[in-house]
Amino acid sequence: MNQISVFGLGYVGLTFATCLASKGFKVIGVDINPTKVETINKGKPPFHEPGLDQLLATTIKKGQLTATTDPQTAVLQTQITFICVGTPSLPDGSANLEYLKNATKAIAQTLTKKNTWHLIVIRSTVPPGTTQNIVKPLIQKTSNKKPGKDFGLCMNPEFLREGTAIHDILHPSKIVIGEIDKKSGDTLETLYRKFYKNQTPPIIRTTPTNAELIKYANNALLATKISFINTIANICQHLPQTNIDTIAKAIGLDPRINPQFLQAGPGFGGSCFPKDLKALIATAKQLGYQPKLLQAVLQVNEEQPQKIIQLAKQLLGNLKEKRIAILGLAYKPNTDDIRESPAIKIINQLLKQGAQITAHDPAAIPNTKKQLGNKIQYANTPYECLKNAHLAIIITDWPQYKQLTPQDYIKHMKTPNIIDTRRIYNPQQYKNKTNYIAIGIGPQKQNT
Repeated sequence: MNQISVFGLGYVGLTFATCLASKGFKVIGVDINPTKVETINKGKPPFHEPGLDQLLATTIKKGQLTATTDPQTAVLQTQITFICVGTPSLPDGSANLEYLKNATKAIAQTLTKKNTWHLIVIRSTVPPGTTQNIVKPLIQKTSNKKPGKDFGLCMNPEFLREGTAIHDILHPSKIVIGEIDKKSGDTLETLYRKFYKNQTPPIIRTTPTNAELIKYANNALLATKISFINTIANICQHLPQTNIDTIAKAIGLDPRINPQFLQAGPGFGGSCFPKDLKALIATAKQLGYQPKLLQAVLQVNEEQPQKIIQLAKQLLGNLKEKRIAILGLAYKPNTDDIRESPAIKIINQLLKQGAQITAHDPAAIPNTKKQLGNKIQYANTPYECLKNAHLAIIITDWPQYKQLTPQDYIKHMKTPNIIDTRRIYNPQQYKNKTNYIAIGIGPQKQNT
């Protein structure tokens, strides 16, 4: 089982395919976008992910990984197929499964030409019941093959973080395998034990529906922690001598809580948390249950960017024709992903107020230009971004911004008003020299 195909070469699929190839597996990646396939075959990733460029170039050069737009070739030449296509949100919040269905049909059509057993693994994030009630019947109907006898099927959710995706694949906390039968689960477990060898993480074998819900529950809980700490930060905003970082550090020392995902800020974004939370809420409603806690988590997050707008008005009054510098566009450092990024939401609100925006980001400007075009200005350096600005808002905590000093803001800005949504600076150093406000820090000098 050394030949593997991966359908969908986005953040999840390409990183996973490259890591498999780096461990000696022969991998064929499939994507419907010919430009993306051409770029990958040149050894260049079509997005920013630390370490991926070098690893991809090496695996392509060695011939361990190839990309194609032809699903038939990929399935016929491999024994296991992973489906890693996107499942974006529909207007009602439910998951759009069209890409999944299209990939499933393409694989199933090729199975009619295969006489050997083939394992299909769903790695896309899908609502509970999808593998059992949609994918399996679709494969049966399209291929006229029998599950278990002619093909195997598993649900195997990923738990990657953009920016550390390679590390997360090579050092996962767990492997979850939702299997339709023992042979399917055994085959996938064997693959992972070969991949990880003596460093195999805990493997949880369960039903496909349970595996699907594990992924949603995992992301929903992490999103809940972020909305919780942002709620406490918003309370701190009104309480003198409070600092959310000290609070988060203290409660994070409790082993029942731990410090992960207790960093207050402008809200969570990216391709997973908002989408998966909406899909889980939609699934619960379809089942006749109102998930009030999850709805509150989403509401807190959707309202968080407005808190930054309120702080901007507190510093500047009317925002019309005010020049505002935005430092950071990606939803977090070490990625160029702006999907559901707080920065985009904040920029759109500022534009409605008539503000003039100049933005900088080390990686995400090309993606932002596709979405915002010439509605805003783009700077090549942080210093250029700050030039003659009435206000600077730090949204993404890139290392480059941490190196800026109060003197940099004073020198380049028209007025050194700063909103630090990530608290990357020492408030004492900044409050004495600039008009500095940070999310989660009380209105007076801190004694923390």
